Amino acid sequence: MLSCEDIEHAGRLAQGVPVAEAIDVSDAAEWTGLDRAVREVAGYRRSKFPSFAWATAGPVRRVTWEWDAPLPSVNLSRNRSHPEPAESEVALALCHPDGRIRQAALRRAEGLPALLPLIAIRCADWAEPVRTEARSLLRTALPGVGPDGIGVLAAVVLRISGRQRGDVALDLVETALRAGPAPVLDALLVSEERAVRRLGHRLAVERKLFSPVRLAVIAATDGDVVVQDLCASGALAAVDVTTGDDVLQPLLRSPFPRVRSAGVTALRRAERHAEAEPFLTDRSALVRACARYVLRQAGTEAAPLYRALCAGTDVPPGAPLGLAECGSRDDADLLWPLTLHARDGVRARAVAGLRLLETVDVARLKALLDDPAPGVVREAASALVPWAHRLSPAELTERLDPDRPRHVRVGAFRLLAAQGGEAYGEAARRLIRDPDAKLRANALAVVGY
Repeated sequence: MLSCEDIEHAGRLAQGVPVAEAIDVSDAAEWTGLDRAVREVAGYRRSKFPSFAWATAGPVRRVTWEWDAPLPSVNLSRNRSHPEPAESEVALALCHPDGRIRQAALRRAEGLPALLPLIAIRCADWAEPVRTEARSLLRTALPGVGPDGIGVLAAVVLRISGRQRGDVALDLVETALRAGPAPVLDALLVSEERAVRRLGHRLAVERKLFSPVRLAVIAATDGDVVVQDLCASGALAAVDVTTGDDVLQPLLRSPFPRVRSAGVTALRRAERHAEAEPFLTDRSALVRACARYVLRQAGTEAAPLYRALCAGTDVPPGAPLGLAECGSRDDADLLWPLTLHARDGVRARAVAGLRLLETVDVARLKALLDDPAPGVVREAASALVPWAHRLSPAELTERLDPDRPRHVRVGAFRLLAAQGGEAYGEAARRLIRDPDAKLRANALAVVGY
Protein backbone atom coordinates (compact mmCIF):
# COMPACT_ATOMS: atom_id res chain seq x y z
CA MET A 1 0.00 0.00 0.00
CA LEU A 2 1.25 3.45 -0.91
CA SER A 3 2.06 5.65 2.09
CA CYS A 4 2.22 9.41 2.55
CA GLU A 5 5.95 9.03 3.15
CA ASP A 6 6.38 7.43 -0.27
CA ILE A 7 4.61 10.37 -1.94
CA GLU A 8 6.73 12.78 0.09
CA HIS A 9 9.89 11.01 -1.10
CA ALA A 10 8.78 11.33 -4.73
CA GLY A 11 8.13 15.04 -4.23
CA ARG A 12 11.55 15.62 -2.69
CA LEU A 13 13.18 13.81 -5.59
CA ALA A 14 11.25 15.99 -8.03
CA GLN A 15 12.67 19.06 -6.28
CA GLY A 16 16.19 17.92 -7.16
CA VAL A 17 17.10 16.41 -3.79
CA PRO A 18 19.76 13.70 -4.31
CA VAL A 19 18.47 10.15 -4.13
CA ALA A 20 20.55 9.32 -1.05
CA GLU A 21 18.88 12.23 0.79
CA ALA A 22 15.36 11.81 -0.57
CA ILE A 23 15.00 8.20 0.64
CA ASP A 24 16.75 5.70 2.86
CA VAL A 25 18.67 3.87 0.14
CA SER A 26 19.31 0.91 2.45
CA ASP A 27 15.58 0.20 2.79
CA ALA A 28 14.12 -1.93 -0.02
CA ALA A 29 10.59 -0.86 0.90
CA GLU A 30 11.41 2.78 0.16
CA TRP A 31 12.70 1.90 -3.32
CA THR A 32 9.55 -0.01 -4.25
CA GLY A 33 7.42 2.66 -2.61
CA LEU A 34 9.18 5.38 -4.61
CA ASP A 35 8.47 3.51 -7.85
CA ARG A 36 4.74 3.47 -7.09
CA ALA A 37 4.63 6.97 -5.64
CA VAL A 38 6.09 8.67 -8.72
CA ARG A 39 3.30 7.29 -10.89
CA GLU A 40 0.74 8.21 -8.24
CA VAL A 41 1.95 11.81 -8.26
CA ALA A 42 2.20 11.78 -12.05
CA GLY A 43 -1.35 10.57 -12.49
CA TYR A 44 -3.35 12.42 -9.88
CA ARG A 45 -1.43 15.38 -8.50
CA ARG A 46 -0.88 18.68 -10.28
CA SER A 47 2.80 19.01 -9.45
CA LYS A 48 5.56 20.40 -11.63
CA PHE A 49 8.30 17.90 -12.32
CA PRO A 50 11.66 18.41 -14.06
CA SER A 51 11.97 18.51 -17.83
CA PHE A 52 12.79 15.25 -19.56
CA ALA A 53 14.14 16.91 -22.68
CA TRP A 54 17.15 14.60 -22.59
CA ALA A 55 14.74 11.72 -23.26
CA THR A 56 12.64 13.52 -25.85
CA ALA A 57 12.85 14.78 -29.40
CA GLY A 58 11.90 18.28 -30.45
CA PRO A 59 12.13 21.55 -28.54
CA VAL A 60 12.95 21.54 -24.82
CA ARG A 61 9.90 22.06 -22.69
CA ARG A 62 8.91 21.45 -19.10
CA VAL A 63 6.84 18.32 -18.47
CA THR A 64 3.79 18.61 -16.21
CA TRP A 65 2.77 15.22 -14.86
CA GLU A 66 -1.00 15.44 -14.70
CA TRP A 67 -3.61 12.91 -15.64
CA ASP A 68 -4.63 14.92 -18.71
CA ALA A 69 -1.20 16.30 -19.67
CA PRO A 70 0.28 15.04 -22.96
CA LEU A 71 3.62 13.24 -22.66
CA PRO A 72 6.47 14.26 -24.93
CA SER A 73 7.54 12.17 -27.87
CA VAL A 74 10.59 10.11 -27.10
CA ASN A 75 13.86 9.67 -28.92
CA LEU A 76 15.25 6.33 -27.84
CA SER A 77 18.79 7.26 -28.83
CA ARG A 78 21.01 9.42 -26.64
CA ASN A 79 20.39 13.06 -27.33
CA ARG A 80 23.68 14.88 -26.70
CA SER A 81 22.22 18.29 -27.50
CA HIS A 82 20.83 18.48 -23.99
CA PRO A 83 22.76 18.54 -20.69
CA GLU A 84 23.38 15.27 -18.89
CA PRO A 85 20.45 14.75 -16.48
CA ALA A 86 20.98 14.69 -12.75
CA GLU A 87 20.80 11.38 -10.90
CA SER A 88 17.54 12.38 -9.21
CA GLU A 89 15.99 13.19 -12.60
CA VAL A 90 17.04 9.82 -14.00
CA ALA A 91 15.53 8.14 -10.93
CA LEU A 92 12.22 9.89 -11.55
CA ALA A 93 12.27 8.99 -15.22
CA LEU A 94 12.86 5.32 -14.37
CA CYS A 95 9.47 5.40 -12.65
CA HIS A 96 7.69 7.49 -15.31
CA PRO A 97 4.26 6.28 -16.49
CA ASP A 98 5.38 6.33 -20.12
CA GLY A 99 7.41 3.25 -21.05
CA ARG A 100 9.36 5.16 -23.70
CA ILE A 101 10.74 7.52 -21.07
CA ARG A 102 11.51 4.61 -18.72
CA GLN A 103 13.46 2.94 -21.52
CA ALA A 104 15.37 6.11 -22.31
CA ALA A 105 16.11 6.56 -18.62
CA LEU A 106 17.61 3.08 -18.47
CA ARG A 107 20.15 4.08 -21.11
CA ARG A 108 21.12 7.08 -19.02
CA ALA A 109 21.22 4.96 -15.82
CA GLU A 110 24.24 3.05 -17.06
CA GLY A 111 27.15 4.06 -14.88
CA LEU A 112 24.87 5.11 -11.99
CA PRO A 113 25.22 2.18 -9.55
CA ALA A 114 23.13 3.99 -6.93
CA LEU A 115 20.07 3.42 -9.13
CA LEU A 116 20.50 -0.36 -9.46
CA PRO A 117 17.46 -1.05 -7.23
CA LEU A 118 15.24 0.88 -9.65
CA ILE A 119 16.85 -0.90 -12.58
CA ALA A 120 16.03 -4.20 -10.86
CA ILE A 121 12.41 -3.11 -10.48
CA ARG A 122 12.25 -2.33 -14.20
CA CYS A 123 13.28 -5.94 -14.89
CA ALA A 124 9.67 -6.84 -14.09
CA ASP A 125 8.26 -3.95 -16.14
CA TRP A 126 5.02 -4.57 -18.03
CA ALA A 127 6.58 -3.15 -21.23
CA GLU A 128 8.79 -5.72 -22.94
CA PRO A 129 11.36 -3.26 -24.37
CA VAL A 130 11.82 -1.74 -20.90
CA ARG A 131 12.34 -4.99 -19.08
CA THR A 132 14.64 -6.32 -21.79
CA GLU A 133 16.82 -3.22 -21.49
CA ALA A 134 16.74 -3.40 -17.69
CA ARG A 135 17.71 -7.07 -17.57
CA SER A 136 20.65 -6.49 -19.88
CA LEU A 137 21.80 -3.56 -17.77
CA LEU A 138 21.42 -5.49 -14.50
CA ARG A 139 23.28 -8.51 -15.88
CA THR A 140 26.19 -6.26 -16.87
CA ALA A 141 26.27 -4.38 -13.57
CA LEU A 142 25.99 -7.27 -11.13
CA PRO A 143 29.64 -8.43 -11.22
CA GLY A 144 30.67 -5.00 -9.98
CA VAL A 145 28.26 -4.86 -7.03
CA GLY A 146 30.13 -5.08 -3.75
CA PRO A 147 29.12 -6.04 -0.20
CA ASP A 148 27.78 -2.54 0.48
CA GLY A 149 25.23 -2.62 -2.32
CA ILE A 150 24.24 -6.25 -2.64
CA GLY A 151 22.03 -6.33 0.47
CA VAL A 152 19.47 -3.74 -0.61
CA LEU A 153 19.60 -4.92 -4.23
CA ALA A 154 18.81 -8.48 -3.19
CA ALA A 155 16.02 -7.23 -0.93
CA VAL A 156 14.42 -5.29 -3.77
CA VAL A 157 14.71 -8.23 -6.15
CA LEU A 158 13.12 -10.57 -3.61
CA ARG A 159 10.26 -8.13 -3.12
CA ILE A 160 9.46 -8.03 -6.84
CA SER A 161 10.10 -11.74 -7.46
CA GLY A 162 6.45 -12.50 -6.75
CA ARG A 163 5.29 -10.21 -9.55
CA GLN A 164 4.60 -11.42 -13.04
CA ARG A 165 8.00 -11.65 -14.79
CA GLY A 166 9.73 -10.72 -11.52
CA ASP A 167 11.60 -14.01 -11.25
CA VAL A 168 14.13 -13.10 -13.95
CA ALA A 169 15.83 -10.45 -11.80
CA LEU A 170 16.07 -12.92 -8.93
CA ASP A 171 17.65 -15.51 -11.25
CA LEU A 172 20.21 -12.93 -12.40
CA VAL A 173 21.14 -12.01 -8.82
CA GLU A 174 21.38 -15.65 -7.73
CA THR A 175 23.57 -16.50 -10.72
CA ALA A 176 25.89 -13.61 -9.92
CA LEU A 177 26.08 -14.59 -6.24
CA ARG A 178 26.89 -18.20 -7.07
CA ALA A 179 29.88 -17.07 -9.12
CA GLY A 180 30.87 -14.02 -7.09
CA PRO A 181 33.36 -13.64 -4.23
CA ALA A 182 32.41 -14.95 -0.79
CA PRO A 183 32.53 -11.54 0.96
CA VAL A 184 29.67 -10.32 -1.23
CA LEU A 185 27.56 -13.28 -0.18
CA ASP A 186 28.56 -12.76 3.46
CA ALA A 187 26.84 -9.36 3.37
CA LEU A 188 23.49 -11.10 2.91
CA LEU A 189 23.94 -13.21 6.03
CA VAL A 190 23.72 -10.20 8.34
CA SER A 191 20.87 -8.43 6.55
CA GLU A 192 17.91 -7.23 8.57
CA GLU A 193 15.60 -8.56 5.84
CA ARG A 194 14.61 -12.12 6.68
CA ALA A 195 14.20 -13.12 3.03
CA VAL A 196 17.68 -11.80 2.22
CA ARG A 197 19.25 -13.77 5.07
CA ARG A 198 17.51 -16.90 3.87
CA LEU A 199 18.79 -16.35 0.35
CA GLY A 200 22.33 -15.81 1.62
CA HIS A 201 22.34 -18.96 3.74
CA ARG A 202 20.81 -21.06 0.97
CA LEU A 203 23.48 -20.01 -1.51
CA ALA A 204 26.25 -20.39 1.07
CA VAL A 205 25.14 -23.97 1.74
CA GLU A 206 24.93 -24.68 -1.99
CA ARG A 207 28.44 -23.33 -2.53
CA LYS A 208 29.76 -25.23 0.52
CA LEU A 209 31.27 -22.05 1.93
CA PHE A 210 30.66 -23.10 5.55
CA SER A 211 32.33 -25.88 7.48
CA PRO A 212 30.05 -28.49 9.10
CA VAL A 213 30.91 -26.99 12.48
CA ARG A 214 29.77 -23.52 11.44
CA LEU A 215 26.62 -24.92 9.87
CA ALA A 216 25.79 -26.76 13.09
CA VAL A 217 26.33 -23.66 15.22
CA ILE A 218 24.18 -21.48 12.95
CA ALA A 219 21.41 -24.08 12.90
CA ALA A 220 21.50 -24.40 16.68
CA THR A 221 21.37 -20.68 17.42
CA ASP A 222 19.54 -18.90 14.59
CA GLY A 223 15.93 -18.04 15.33
CA ASP A 224 14.68 -18.39 11.74
CA VAL A 225 13.29 -21.88 11.09
CA VAL A 226 14.19 -21.69 7.39
CA VAL A 227 17.82 -20.90 8.19
CA GLN A 228 17.77 -23.67 10.81
CA ASP A 229 16.60 -26.20 8.23
CA LEU A 230 19.08 -25.04 5.58
CA CYS A 231 22.09 -25.20 7.89
CA ALA A 232 21.01 -28.34 9.73
CA SER A 233 20.53 -30.12 6.42
CA GLY A 234 23.95 -28.90 5.27
CA ALA A 235 25.59 -30.12 8.44
CA LEU A 236 23.73 -33.44 8.27
CA ALA A 237 24.92 -34.03 4.69
CA ALA A 238 28.53 -33.79 5.86
CA VAL A 239 28.18 -36.25 8.77
CA ASP A 240 29.96 -39.60 8.56
CA VAL A 241 31.65 -42.02 10.95
CA THR A 242 34.53 -39.59 11.50
CA THR A 243 32.30 -36.71 12.59
CA GLY A 244 32.98 -35.53 16.13
CA ASP A 245 31.09 -33.78 18.89
CA ASP A 246 32.03 -30.36 17.54
CA VAL A 247 29.35 -30.91 14.87
CA LEU A 248 26.86 -33.15 16.68
CA GLN A 249 26.66 -31.52 20.11
CA PRO A 250 25.47 -28.07 18.94
CA LEU A 251 22.65 -29.79 17.07
CA LEU A 252 21.72 -32.09 19.95
CA ARG A 253 21.75 -29.29 22.52
CA SER A 254 19.79 -26.80 20.45
CA PRO A 255 16.61 -25.34 21.99
CA PHE A 256 14.86 -25.80 18.64
CA PRO A 257 13.15 -29.19 18.10
CA ARG A 258 13.75 -29.26 14.35
CA VAL A 259 17.48 -28.84 14.91
CA ARG A 260 17.61 -31.43 17.67
CA SER A 261 15.80 -33.88 15.40
CA ALA A 262 18.47 -33.32 12.75
CA GLY A 263 21.15 -33.96 15.36
CA VAL A 264 19.50 -37.20 16.45
CA THR A 265 19.20 -38.32 12.83
CA ALA A 266 22.88 -37.53 12.36
CA LEU A 267 23.72 -40.07 15.05
CA ARG A 268 22.74 -42.82 12.62
CA ARG A 269 25.08 -41.53 9.93
CA ALA A 270 27.83 -41.29 12.53
CA GLU A 271 27.05 -44.88 13.65
CA ARG A 272 26.43 -43.71 17.22
CA HIS A 273 22.93 -45.16 17.52
CA ALA A 274 23.00 -45.76 21.28
CA GLU A 275 23.36 -42.04 21.96
CA ALA A 276 19.83 -41.52 20.65
CA GLU A 277 18.29 -43.28 23.66
CA PRO A 278 18.15 -40.20 25.97
CA PHE A 279 16.11 -38.42 23.30
CA LEU A 280 13.29 -40.96 23.57
CA THR A 281 11.84 -38.72 26.27
CA ASP A 282 12.47 -35.39 24.57
CA ARG A 283 9.71 -32.80 24.98
CA SER A 284 9.27 -32.71 21.18
CA ALA A 285 7.31 -35.45 19.42
CA LEU A 286 9.48 -34.97 16.32
CA VAL A 287 12.67 -35.59 18.27
CA ARG A 288 11.20 -38.63 20.00
CA ALA A 289 10.20 -40.08 16.62
CA CYS A 290 13.71 -39.54 15.25
CA ALA A 291 15.23 -41.21 18.31
CA ARG A 292 12.99 -44.26 17.85
CA TYR A 293 13.97 -44.42 14.17
CA VAL A 294 17.71 -44.28 14.92
CA LEU A 295 17.45 -46.98 17.57
CA ARG A 296 15.36 -49.16 15.29
CA GLN A 297 18.07 -48.96 12.61
CA ALA A 298 20.42 -50.55 15.13
CA GLY A 299 17.91 -53.27 15.99
CA THR A 300 16.60 -51.75 19.24
CA GLU A 301 12.86 -51.34 19.73
CA ALA A 302 11.81 -48.34 21.78
CA ALA A 303 8.63 -49.71 23.37
CA PRO A 304 10.40 -51.94 25.96
CA LEU A 305 12.63 -49.02 26.90
CA TYR A 306 9.60 -46.79 27.43
CA ARG A 307 7.88 -49.46 29.54
CA ALA A 308 10.91 -49.74 31.77
CA LEU A 309 11.01 -45.96 32.21
CA CYS A 310 7.30 -45.75 33.05
CA ALA A 311 7.61 -48.55 35.60
CA GLY A 312 10.65 -47.00 37.26
CA THR A 313 10.87 -44.70 40.25
CA ASP A 314 12.12 -41.61 38.39
CA VAL A 315 9.79 -41.27 35.40
CA PRO A 316 10.86 -38.69 32.78
CA PRO A 317 7.90 -36.51 31.71
CA GLY A 318 8.25 -37.54 28.07
CA ALA A 319 8.16 -41.28 28.77
CA PRO A 320 4.36 -41.79 29.08
CA LEU A 321 3.61 -39.97 25.85
CA GLY A 322 6.49 -41.69 24.06
CA LEU A 323 5.11 -45.07 25.12
CA ALA A 324 1.69 -44.15 23.76
CA GLU A 325 3.23 -43.11 20.45
CA CYS A 326 4.78 -46.53 19.79
CA GLY A 327 3.01 -48.89 22.19
CA SER A 328 -0.34 -50.65 22.23
CA ARG A 329 -3.59 -50.20 24.14
CA ASP A 330 -2.38 -52.75 26.68
CA ASP A 331 0.17 -50.16 27.81
CA ALA A 332 -2.65 -48.10 29.32
CA ASP A 333 -2.20 -50.19 32.48
CA LEU A 334 1.21 -48.55 32.91
CA LEU A 335 -0.13 -45.05 32.24
CA TRP A 336 -3.14 -44.93 34.58
CA PRO A 337 -1.03 -45.00 37.78
CA LEU A 338 1.04 -42.14 36.34
CA THR A 339 -2.02 -39.87 36.30
CA LEU A 340 -1.48 -39.69 40.08
CA HIS A 341 2.27 -39.09 39.88
CA ALA A 342 3.79 -36.35 41.99
CA ARG A 343 5.24 -34.48 38.99
CA ASP A 344 2.86 -32.27 37.01
CA GLY A 345 4.54 -33.02 33.69
CA VAL A 346 4.27 -36.77 34.16
CA ARG A 347 0.56 -36.55 35.03
CA ALA A 348 -0.20 -34.33 32.05
CA ARG A 349 1.63 -36.52 29.56
CA ALA A 350 0.14 -39.67 31.00
CA VAL A 351 -3.34 -38.25 30.30
CA ALA A 352 -2.22 -37.22 26.80
CA GLY A 353 -0.92 -40.76 26.26
CA LEU A 354 -4.22 -42.30 27.34
CA ARG A 355 -6.05 -40.06 24.89
CA LEU A 356 -3.63 -41.12 22.14
CA LEU A 357 -4.25 -44.79 22.94
CA GLU A 358 -8.01 -44.15 22.96
CA THR A 359 -8.39 -45.69 26.42
CA VAL A 360 -10.37 -42.91 28.07
CA ASP A 361 -12.18 -43.69 31.33
CA VAL A 362 -14.61 -40.81 31.88
CA ALA A 363 -15.04 -41.36 35.61
CA ARG A 364 -11.30 -41.48 36.31
CA LEU A 365 -10.42 -38.53 34.09
CA LYS A 366 -13.25 -36.39 35.48
CA ALA A 367 -11.43 -36.23 38.80
CA LEU A 368 -8.44 -34.67 37.04
CA LEU A 369 -10.52 -31.63 36.04
CA ASP A 370 -9.74 -30.30 39.53
CA ASP A 371 -6.00 -30.98 39.34
CA PRO A 372 -3.82 -28.11 40.64
CA ALA A 373 -1.68 -28.19 37.48
CA PRO A 374 -3.09 -26.30 34.47
CA GLY A 375 -1.42 -28.71 32.03
CA VAL A 376 -3.16 -31.72 33.57
CA VAL A 377 -6.58 -30.06 33.43
CA ARG A 378 -5.99 -29.00 29.85
CA GLU A 379 -5.10 -32.55 28.79
CA ALA A 380 -8.00 -34.02 30.75
CA ALA A 381 -10.46 -31.63 29.12
CA SER A 382 -9.04 -32.49 25.68
CA ALA A 383 -9.48 -36.19 26.38
CA LEU A 384 -13.05 -35.71 27.63
CA VAL A 385 -14.34 -33.47 24.82
CA PRO A 386 -15.58 -36.43 22.71
CA TRP A 387 -17.32 -37.78 25.83
CA ALA A 388 -18.65 -34.48 27.16
CA HIS A 389 -22.26 -35.68 26.90
CA ARG A 390 -21.50 -38.16 29.69
CA LEU A 391 -20.59 -35.40 32.14
CA SER A 392 -23.00 -33.67 34.46
CA PRO A 393 -23.76 -30.10 33.34
CA ALA A 394 -24.41 -29.14 36.95
CA GLU A 395 -20.96 -30.33 38.04
CA LEU A 396 -19.30 -28.46 35.19
CA THR A 397 -21.28 -25.31 35.98
CA GLU A 398 -20.16 -25.57 39.60
CA ARG A 399 -16.56 -25.46 38.45
CA LEU A 400 -17.21 -22.02 36.91
CA ASP A 401 -17.51 -20.40 40.35
CA PRO A 402 -15.14 -17.40 40.71
CA ASP A 403 -13.40 -19.00 43.70
CA ARG A 404 -12.20 -21.89 41.53
CA PRO A 405 -8.72 -21.74 39.90
CA ARG A 406 -8.72 -20.14 36.47
CA HIS A 407 -7.56 -23.26 34.61
CA VAL A 408 -10.37 -25.30 36.21
CA ARG A 409 -12.96 -22.72 35.08
CA VAL A 410 -11.55 -22.62 31.54
CA GLY A 411 -11.61 -26.42 31.28
CA ALA A 412 -15.17 -26.62 32.57
CA PHE A 413 -16.43 -23.99 30.11
CA ARG A 414 -14.71 -25.82 27.26
CA LEU A 415 -16.56 -29.02 28.15
CA LEU A 416 -19.85 -27.14 28.49
CA ALA A 417 -19.24 -25.78 25.00
CA ALA A 418 -18.75 -29.34 23.75
CA GLN A 419 -22.07 -30.30 25.37
CA GLY A 420 -24.01 -27.31 24.09
CA GLY A 421 -27.58 -26.85 25.21
CA GLU A 422 -29.20 -24.65 27.83
CA ALA A 423 -26.49 -25.10 30.46
CA TYR A 424 -23.88 -23.77 28.04
CA GLY A 425 -25.95 -20.72 27.15
CA GLU A 426 -26.70 -19.97 30.80
CA ALA A 427 -23.03 -20.31 31.70
CA ALA A 428 -22.09 -17.92 28.90
CA ARG A 429 -24.57 -15.33 30.15
CA ARG A 430 -23.08 -15.62 33.63
CA LEU A 431 -19.58 -15.04 32.36
CA ILE A 432 -20.07 -11.99 30.12
CA ARG A 433 -19.03 -9.77 33.02
CA ASP A 434 -16.44 -12.11 34.45
CA PRO A 435 -13.16 -10.46 35.52
CA ASP A 436 -11.16 -13.07 33.56
CA ALA A 437 -10.54 -11.73 30.06
CA LYS A 438 -10.43 -15.10 28.28
CA LEU A 439 -13.63 -16.42 29.83
CA ARG A 440 -15.37 -13.11 29.23
CA ALA A 441 -14.34 -13.05 25.56
CA ASN A 442 -15.47 -16.64 25.03
CA ALA A 443 -18.79 -15.91 26.70
CA LEU A 444 -19.39 -12.76 24.65
CA ALA A 445 -18.72 -14.74 21.47
CA VAL A 446 -21.47 -17.16 22.48
CA VAL A 447 -24.02 -14.60 23.59
CA GLY A 448 -23.29 -12.37 20.59
CA TYR A 449 -22.88 -9.02 22.34
